[in-house]
Amino acid sequence: MTYIVNDRCINCRYTDCVEVCPVDCFYIGENSVVINPDECIDCGVCEPECPADAIVPDTEMTSELEYWLNINTKYSQEWPNITKKIDPMPDADNFNPTKGYTKDKTQDFNTEGAKDL
Repeated sequence: MTYIVNDRCINCRYTDCVEVCPVDCFYIGENSVVINPDECIDCGVCEPECPADAIVPDTEMTSELEYWLNINTKYSQEWPNITKKIDPMPDADNFNPTKGYTKDKTQDFNTEGAKDL
């Protein structure tokens, strides 16, 4: 089992999850973070920390979750590791699904690693 970051993180990039991860398995892109599934120890401490509810376990695999597992796997190999909390994206609260944002953000996923660290 592993945890997966899905599209709910896009354009929010809250990093509360990063701060509590005991194995530093988060990687940061320009507008999202991902988890390296091979490094994740399945402890689950990150899941409740995410203000956007963007972290989910892979226990009930769906085709959508499989897509995001592949995204997490790929970009955790390319993006820089992040181990400390940083400020979220400037308009994070406006894009946060838990605060009412309802549009699909998949097409907004930026494949570039973060350059602003």
